[in-house]
Amino acid sequence: MTDPYRRIARFYDAIVEPFNASLRRYVAKVAGPKEGMNVLEIGCGTGSNLELFAEAGCEVSGVDLSPSMMDLARRKLGDRADLRLGDAADMPFSDNSFDLVVSFLTLHEMPPAVRSPVMNEIVRVTGADGRALFIDYYAGRFSFPKGWFYRAVILAIEFGAGWEHFQNHRDFLARKGLPQLIDAHGLTVTKEKILAGGNIQVVLTSQQRA
Repeated sequence: MTDPYRRIARFYDAIVEPFNASLRRYVAKVAGPKEGMNVLEIGCGTGSNLELFAEAGCEVSGVDLSPSMMDLARRKLGDRADLRLGDAADMPFSDNSFDLVVSFLTLHEMPPAVRSPVMNEIVRVTGADGRALFIDYYAGRFSFPKGWFYRAVILAIEFGAGWEHFQNHRDFLARKGLPQLIDAHGLTVTKEKILAGGNIQVVLTSQQRA
């Protein structure tokens, strides 16, 4: 399998981090990291999110398909994280292993047929009292001018990532994004927020029925 991030990995943080930094801080606030909490991120990329959780005293793990991104994450986190190169649709973790599983702008990248198996794995490895935190693009109305500005930036980034990536992004939005996936896999929404002028949805879920 080719690595779609091979050419851009070393520039990724410089390009994307200015737009993601405030979102990362909000995600950390919603997650409420505590010392000793077991946290997994699927599609952990260069490890920026996991670094925040590690600094809060969490035990952190990550999985990603890209060798290039995983190399950067390992350099950033060293022995502070359990990082696995692999497929989030078949993760090498035991059932009920994590207090929190994070998906940060990851599900929209995946081919449609892959998303449901990944969601199944998220449910499997999240403890019965654990939570899953999803951050991804939102198929809603954008505010003006902030929403339209962010939308233009997002389209440029997604298109720049390659045609297949862009098509997966469009399909994700056409299928109504996170709400459809969350509902189909029996998760209960405990907190929700729309950010970036209507472009980003943050959803905290549990496996406990309301």
